Amino acid sequence: MSEEIHNVVDEAASDFNPKIVPVMREAIVMVQMILYRRLKEDVQTRYQDLSDHEKKWLAGAVVNNLFGTEAADPDVNVFARKNRAIIEQELRELKERAADLIPHLTDALRMQTICDNHEGVHSIPCLLLAKELGLFDQDRVLPMPSTFMIAVRKLGTECGLVEEMESSVPLVEPEK
Repeated sequence: MSEEIHNVVDEAASDFNPKIVPVMREAIVMVQMILYRRLKEDVQTRYQDLSDHEKKWLAGAVVNNLFGTEAADPDVNVFARKNRAIIEQELRELKERAADLIPHLTDALRMQTICDNHEGVHSIPCLLLAKELGLFDQDRVLPMPSTFMIAVRKLGTECGLVEEMESSVPLVEPEK
């Protein structure tokens, strides 16, 4: 499995224009923000014993774990170490709690791996974790970067994170 993912990433990375890495990273962060917002709202109702800060930290720690990132805030890292069991439980339940986001998570994790590969970072373990958690659709076709960015923008619009883009080209010819 790991070798198969590695081969797919290498093949996709060879066709990937490194100039679009920063834009792709923005789209990946948008998916992370959407997942974070979803988790934050969900955690708010289920963990009454945690403070508001801890609820935010929990949601952030789950996203950080899935995407293999470390929080910039050292307090979040301390919280994550102390609450590893809760975070792992949240990761295992994510498949049910965020089922509609699985296609976007799959694409974002793949794109992250391709971007990382261009920068010499090995992030295939994130794909393997997502697959183990049921959050990675291995059969999903890898989208073109532009298709991924358009899909993420649409999702961001639906979630209220970005405004709908106005078309500069009329969709219908004006009648004369």
